[in-house]
Amino acid sequence: MALRIAFMGTPDFAAQTLTALAKTDHDIVCVYTQPPRPAGRGKQLRKSPVHELALSLGLPVRTPKTLRDEKVQAHFAALDLDVAIIVAYGLILPIDVLQAPGFGCLNLHGSLLPRWRGAAPIQRSIMAGDEKTGVQVMQMEEGLDTGPVLLSQSIDIMPDETAGSLHDKLARAGAALLPLALSRLEENNLVSQPQSDEGITYAHKIDKAEARIDWSLPAIELDRLIRGLSPFPGAWFELPTPKGKVRIKALMCHLESGQGQSGQVLDDRLLVACGKGALRLTRLQRAGKGAQTAEDFLRGQAVPVGTNLP
Repeated sequence: MALRIAFMGTPDFAAQTLTALAKTDHDIVCVYTQPPRPAGRGKQLRKSPVHELALSLGLPVRTPKTLRDEKVQAHFAALDLDVAIIVAYGLILPIDVLQAPGFGCLNLHGSLLPRWRGAAPIQRSIMAGDEKTGVQVMQMEEGLDTGPVLLSQSIDIMPDETAGSLHDKLARAGAALLPLALSRLEENNLVSQPQSDEGITYAHKIDKAEARIDWSLPAIELDRLIRGLSPFPGAWFELPTPKGKVRIKALMCHLESGQGQSGQVLDDRLLVACGKGALRLTRLQRAGKGAQTAEDFLRGQAVPVGTNLP
């Protein structure tokens, strides 16, 4: 039988799962997403990727600012859902919402729980140097990503992985995993596995202060930081120029041997000394400009050997 579904999600990561669910026989009766936000230089209201996709699929869309409102909860309950699917929605689901669908709410999470519960599991897994991560379908509870796991798929984190490339891998894996979960739900064949009480970590939201590169740290830590924050928000440093300091984002790098004062440029191809070891910067971005290879960047901005990056 086809299940009556509400889909609740906001960014591109969620849109890929909605695309996959739209190809199934299930009945997506409503899509919930965050309200349009001001974006771009003109600060015009922009619909979320899930909102735009839902409209293109002819699905009804609701954009409440909160789910704590009693009228919003009543409208949700009136949908008479079998299950709600939540993927990076961005709003807290109160208990009345969690319990409204017959089979409750299933969440797609981008880590191997209980590691990296919370808002930024993709970035934190790279920044911590993890070798594996994954996607999991879990039964939602009131706690933060505390519910039992229903389905799981692990993904290797490659040595040159960025948050952007890992995001895309996990989004594709999740888009395949959730339809499978619904098929097993129909067959009453979903096995619930409680999360371990050991190994719990929290993927706190990325703070702006974390994005500034501290060249006194070991190169291996800065390599993880740069890749974990690429392409957004981007780890950054200040480059001294004759016209003053310019903020530059480092989007890609790799480890190399080299030593010198922390932040010192060691050659004419952006090898920078760190507290231990050195980093070769290979992809950069000026504020307001597009990303460039280091070679293209250096054509427009000389960075002499011996330059000290603060």
